[in-house]
Amino acid sequence: MASLREMRLRIRSVRNIAQVTRALQTVSASKVRRAQAAVLATRPYAAKALEVLGHLAGRRNTIVHPMLTPRNPVRNILAIVVSGDRGLAGAYNANVVRRALSRFGDSPAAVHYIVIGRKGREMLRRAGVPITAEFSNLPPAPSYADLSAIGRLAIEDYIEGKADEVHIVFTQFISLLHQQAAVQQLLPLSGLAAPAEEAAGGPKPVYLFEPGQTQLLDIAINRLVSIEIYESILESLASEHAARMVTMRNATENANELIGGLQLDYNKARQESITGDLLDIAAGTEALTAQTSAR
Repeated sequence: MASLREMRLRIRSVRNIAQVTRALQTVSASKVRRAQAAVLATRPYAAKALEVLGHLAGRRNTIVHPMLTPRNPVRNILAIVVSGDRGLAGAYNANVVRRALSRFGDSPAAVHYIVIGRKGREMLRRAGVPITAEFSNLPPAPSYADLSAIGRLAIEDYIEGKADEVHIVFTQFISLLHQQAAVQQLLPLSGLAAPAEEAAGGPKPVYLFEPGQTQLLDIAINRLVSIEIYESILESLASEHAARMVTMRNATENANELIGGLQLDYNKARQESITGDLLDIAAGTEALTAQTSAR
């Protein structure tokens, strides 16, 4: 059985861990509120940008844009995997890497990866997959300009033929207690909604595009891809902070339960020690009394 000193040291150690996890929980709760606000502010803009692009693409007549046209066969795939730089977030990083490998691990096409976050890079390297670029140490609240290079790199690979499809694997923020790893195709763009008046069978207005439909599509598609990447990273950041908050809360609760159990064991051991000392004192007193009586 451990000595009383060892038990006190263990209780102190667990109490220090509980203080750290409680502090991390508080910090993550503050960060997730800001990240959630950023996600909710970005979603309407991304949806409206997709609607505008669908309107332009739906009126391109005979124009065939390379970023809207599927390539067949698909020989090369670029996968952008969004993970975190730090751990202590439960299964957050493992889930997004597992989702990427399950989606592209058995693909007949050659798959190369762009990784955002050190944890994802380490896991994918251990899996032995090719990583062409890695981005880490992003700002706590990244701006669109901080992430625009990722979108440019993905578009360049697609235009140059290094990738026939571009996908992003990220963690979708649903609620503080629910986050889900998801895969979204960025290029070629698909599923664009038709203009509302055409879908309803109404009249078809005629528009004059300046400088031209193709040039507008170039600008809009490049912008939309970068926005989709930006939104996915914001979703992942909010999910990471939420996962870390829940993980640290559970760790704090477990530490407090462990402290309670250790404190109970310590009190029992201390009581046994005190009882033993009292018995020794009583036995010594009785022996001394008997010795005195014998004289």
